[in-house]
Amino acid sequence: MNKRLDTFLYVFFDILSSTLAWTLFFIFRKIYVEPQKFGYDIPVYFDKSFYLGLVFIPLFWVLLYYTNGYYKKVYRRSRLKELGQTILLTLIGVVLIFFMLILDDTVYSYKTYYFSFSTLLGLHFVLTYIPRIILSTRIIHKIREKTIYFNTLIIGSNEKALNLFLEFESKEESTGNNFVGFISIHDKEEYLLGSNLSHLGKLSAIKEIIAEKKVEEVVVAIESSEHDEINKIIQILDETNVIIKVIPDMYDILTGSVKMSNIFDAPLIQISHDLMPAWQENLKRVIDVFVSILALTVFSPVYLALIVGVKMSSKGPIFYSHERIGIYGKPFMIYKFRSMFVGSEQNGPALSSKNDSRITRFGLFMRKTRLDEMPQFYNVLKGDMSLVGPRPERQYFIDQIVQRAPHYFHLQKVRPGITSWGQVKYGYAENVDQMIERLKYDIIYIENMSLYVDFKIMIYTISIILGAKGK
Repeated sequence: MNKRLDTFLYVFFDILSSTLAWTLFFIFRKIYVEPQKFGYDIPVYFDKSFYLGLVFIPLFWVLLYYTNGYYKKVYRRSRLKELGQTILLTLIGVVLIFFMLILDDTVYSYKTYYFSFSTLLGLHFVLTYIPRIILSTRIIHKIREKTIYFNTLIIGSNEKALNLFLEFESKEESTGNNFVGFISIHDKEEYLLGSNLSHLGKLSAIKEIIAEKKVEEVVVAIESSEHDEINKIIQILDETNVIIKVIPDMYDILTGSVKMSNIFDAPLIQISHDLMPAWQENLKRVIDVFVSILALTVFSPVYLALIVGVKMSSKGPIFYSHERIGIYGKPFMIYKFRSMFVGSEQNGPALSSKNDSRITRFGLFMRKTRLDEMPQFYNVLKGDMSLVGPRPERQYFIDQIVQRAPHYFHLQKVRPGITSWGQVKYGYAENVDQMIERLKYDIIYIENMSLYVDFKIMIYTISIILGAKGK
């Protein structure tokens, strides 16, 4: 199983298909449209717009598919969904291309417009869908043959869990679920499911079990007497990057957004913990990459000036790096321009305060203008961070926060950001109490995530930078 390779194949054939569709459409215009308009024809190989199209048209299509989440779940898409997505995105893409490139033609007959539109639509759909359906059919066969599988964990240990497991195992064709074991809600001497699967532990150890067994999917199959645990289970699982499914008769006790999932006829309800629509989530990442590259290149003179300022302000390295905790609790190294004297934390981790003597004069200026955060565009480019998201913290402080505010873990459902709603509304926190106070703004952000909110936060951040209002 090589998901990256299979995803690459989809991208490769989409590029190939869009290139071929554009080439054939361009030839069609040269043969059918231009002689009618001008009475003569320019060979394709002499037309610069043809070669520009060969570069930008495939790029446009791949970007459109990516922003709509097409490449996100290549192993979890039915052939019917494949058809629907291809039709919809082809229609959207052709309309955009038509309005951007075709409608500026001199109008001699609207019939020509309609014919051109239909030709491009038909060519692109057919040439795109054929390799896609071949790839999807190949993947489905591999899933049924258990060449491709998803490590699956069952929460539950008694009758419902056993019946569910036996139902999966009785299917003639594999659903792709590779059951690695089960965890129990309560301790017992014997479990009904114990004779079929390994008992891996209790609910309290689920995060460690998911990481150790590389679990991709969790199926909740608890008894009616254990329903009071459902909110706790969903809350814990929501902090991990796994697909959550439950048996249908538990629907009425679930909170949040749910959707039916009948992929490979699995009789389960899938809980959606997507905080943004797929197209917004992927477009957010595209914006992150684009802005980061732009910032790292266009603002290089600013970086140079800050480097000189840091070196002149005090002895020591230019950059400060330290481990922070990112999405799904994954640690990463964050980068900043050094704003404190060397050795400021030799007695252990400590938050900065308003009149902190550890901060250099130039460091104070950088903090007020947020310029010390500029190296984090590199973190954004790497994928550790986003432009907008809750500020990442050290594990040392997270351990203190969660003792009093367990809902802090909700922040780890998203990438941390260079700027955040909490940073804009509250600023730097000087102690754990203030970190908890700032937390409410970041929770509000997560519950209302959208590109509109991100743009709003970025505008506020720019005003803080220009006015040196940071604190």
